[in-house]
Amino acid sequence: MIVVSDTTPIIALMKAGQLGLLQKLFNVVYIPMAVYRELTENKSFQEEVRTIQKCGFIYVEEVGNKKSVDILQKFTGLDAGESESIILADEKCSDVLLMDEHKGRQVAKKMDIKITGTLGILIQAFDEKLLSREDIEIYIEKLKENGIRISDKLYQKLRNYVK
Repeated sequence: MIVVSDTTPIIALMKAGQLGLLQKLFNVVYIPMAVYRELTENKSFQEEVRTIQKCGFIYVEEVGNKKSVDILQKFTGLDAGESESIILADEKCSDVLLMDEHKGRQVAKKMDIKITGTLGILIQAFDEKLLSREDIEIYIEKLKENGIRISDKLYQKLRNYVK
């Protein structure tokens, strides 16, 4: 399975203490260079930077078609990480793109790229019996405590799903 990720799902899973779920679910996750920079250039988060730099299942790849990235950014307003993630997912014919941002998800859908986000990862982990209902509740609270926005509607859908 080929999986490409944008920045937010990785950050959210780190904040929930569940980055390892990506390896358990997908074995390998590819990120473009712009996402790697977003994850490692903030000097305020040195522990997180070390986690990413030492992470053996996250592979950094350069996007082949930089012009496509530039065009996507100019015409959609997406940032570099989102744009490179979408283009890398397209170039690698990925099975899934991990992305939470609404606008980026809409663009990826128009390009027929399959998407899931942080909550989708938690649901998949629940379905594969890697997480219990109680685990999901704990991790959702950790996400909220760490400033990861989850709408009440989406939160309720998730709670109903794992009952």
